[in-house]
Amino acid sequence: PGVEEAAVIAREDIPGDKRLVAYLRPQAGAALVPADLRQQLAQHLADYMLPSAFVMLAAFPLTPNGKLDRKALPAPDQSAIVSRGYAPAQGEVETGLAQIWQDLLGLARVGRHDHFFELGGHSLLVVSVIERLRQRGWELDVRTVFTAPILADLARAIQVSPGDVPAFVVPPNRIPDGSTALTPEMLPLVTLSQAEIDTIVNRVPGGVTNVQDIYPLAPLQEGILFHHRLDPHRDPYVISSLLCVDSQTNLDAFTAALQAVIDRHDILRTAVHWAGLSQPVQVIHRHAPLPVHRLILENCDDVAASLQARMTLSYGQLDLSQAPLIRLQTAADPHSAKLYVLLQFHHIIDDNLSLRQVLAETVAFLLGKSADLPPSVPYRNFVAYARQESHIQAAETFFPDYLADLDGVTAPFGLINVQEGGEHTAEAQQPLNAGLSRALRETARRLGTSPAALFHAGWALVV
Repeated sequence: PGVEEAAVIAREDIPGDKRLVAYLRPQAGAALVPADLRQQLAQHLADYMLPSAFVMLAAFPLTPNGKLDRKALPAPDQSAIVSRGYAPAQGEVETGLAQIWQDLLGLARVGRHDHFFELGGHSLLVVSVIERLRQRGWELDVRTVFTAPILADLARAIQVSPGDVPAFVVPPNRIPDGSTALTPEMLPLVTLSQAEIDTIVNRVPGGVTNVQDIYPLAPLQEGILFHHRLDPHRDPYVISSLLCVDSQTNLDAFTAALQAVIDRHDILRTAVHWAGLSQPVQVIHRHAPLPVHRLILENCDDVAASLQARMTLSYGQLDLSQAPLIRLQTAADPHSAKLYVLLQFHHIIDDNLSLRQVLAETVAFLLGKSADLPPSVPYRNFVAYARQESHIQAAETFFPDYLADLDGVTAPFGLINVQEGGEHTAEAQQPLNAGLSRALRETARRLGTSPAALFHAGWALVV
């Protein structure tokens, strides 16, 4: 009601930070409020489909052909951002948290009633929020951001270390540039013998001078490695994206830009080693050149379809011991000057969301806007925090008691042997009616969780 015309686009005014923005031409006399519009849409759309800003226009810009000129649409200002009614932050913690949100979201002000995700926040930025808090000596669990996304509520969950109790500090990397030897004392995040270190160094191209850091896997990475090792021929954790460029020159530029992104992030220069070691570790290379493989597809008229087929599980694994864990394969289109690019990442270093960030940063380098990118946060910081001894001890204390009454594994419908790639798994889809879908979203919103978490809870009751 009150909307004459509307359009929604995904904007990326800050490289790597893509958000949905709605553009509206109100009906005569209508007074539209962004928060009210989002609330109305939330009754019909999933959270990830909701715009974080609503820009009011007197008229839509058009191209000479009469189509919407997306490039002429203005960036949203503070008035367009969804707000729950501004009230200034109160106290040191709320004020500090508001400043962090403002810096990361590019906003002029944030109030104590504002909602992180409604302002345009997303899961990648959550990690940056946690890191900024740690720099202040404040502690917060990642999950709390999702369960208490309103600033005032989240601030109450932040633990501020007393002056006499120092906050957790990530031990520094003790491997100096140009080091010609590597000893156990240089690796504060992992315990390895000198023999194990020598074994790792011998596997790294360039030897010890190419080793920037060594540290353990994060808990989620350990699970991914487990499934990777189950089947030597197939890997369910290879993420693929098919791209197309119009010339070899543009392909070379794209490759150079992607290499610059790899050089920028330690997680993209990671190799994983476990053979002959007391525990799996990730080894960060100082230099990890991106290999580009040119494919010659004999008697192939449809190159795109052929590369699409290579995105399936049947085309083997990525070698986790070789950094970067990225594979770039190209093939020329026989009917034009176009080149198709099959870009593959391993999920142990990336996921679909961070893949989009990698591509966004690649575009930033191509456009000469790399100076606008925020500083890279080392992945070692996350690993160090996740593997704190206190966290591990707490888990080892909690779960034996919590699971003490279980006699065996609980599995849906008795399906136990499912540790395969998943290519033989049948899927069924059952659409839910609009009323039930709306009720589920409203319930999740009331409980401060996501619909996905609600369904997980339902499955937990079933099994």
